[in-house]
Amino acid sequence: MPNTTYCKEWVTTDEALPLPSQPFLTAYMTVLALVALVLGVTIRSLRPQAVRRLLADAGVAMHKVKKTATEIERKIFHLCGLLVPLTYQLLLTHGVSRGFCVKLCWTITVIGVSCDWLRVHVPFVRDHWPLKSILREKEATTLCGGSWFSLGCTLAIQVFAPVIAMTSILFLVMGDMTAALIGRSFGQSVCSMKIGPGGKKSVEGSMAMFMTCFVFGCTIFSPVHLREYAVVIGSLVATLTELYEPLGINDNVTIPLLGGVALTFGFARTYSCEPARSPLLWYL
Repeated sequence: MPNTTYCKEWVTTDEALPLPSQPFLTAYMTVLALVALVLGVTIRSLRPQAVRRLLADAGVAMHKVKKTATEIERKIFHLCGLLVPLTYQLLLTHGVSRGFCVKLCWTITVIGVSCDWLRVHVPFVRDHWPLKSILREKEATTLCGGSWFSLGCTLAIQVFAPVIAMTSILFLVMGDMTAALIGRSFGQSVCSMKIGPGGKKSVEGSMAMFMTCFVFGCTIFSPVHLREYAVVIGSLVATLTELYEPLGINDNVTIPLLGGVALTFGFARTYSCEPARSPLLWYL
């Protein structure tokens, strides 16, 4: 039996506010995607010299400007990843079942990974691969980040409740992007300590990712009581996952999975006194 006094002290039935509504989530994902679209189009419309000048004016060290500009080009394309939670939410809003969404995601992932496998192993496909200019050097002989991203999103949608899955995907898209850009631009400028495997990561980049995940998590779960505790746990786990890449698995897979597990655990603890509001029942 739960401790009634403890439960009344931390969360009561009246305080246990409902999950974010469908209209709220739809508006949230739509506005976020539109802002990203405008930002991406604006940056893409600038000449490379203008982008580098803006970076220099923003305080990026001159020896980092060129690499930062290249990283921005890659990460602007990654903003397309926001279409995943947006499309997922729109499908759910229009009455499409979660099961169908899962099947659709697996279909897209299998097709995408198969095409990427052909790129790696078939010279004709490799030579005519679209967007090959933004591939990293190591991706020439391995699956690209997009394949891992698709797999990570699909697994998150398969395993977690919709709002948890969408939030963990935002941790990956927005958090990982912020970590890369801030780390590339200002890494070891404020704190000279090198962190992560081989000392390739920076404190600035990791702090930027944590704050980004925390802000997005708190705004998505704004109606939920004590949301900040679960969001802190989820943001911290996502940041550490990006930093250390546990088991050597691509972080495009592990960030949404481990971030989703952490969020689910956090909200389960918050609502341990209200079993009917457990995140394990948020599928309904």
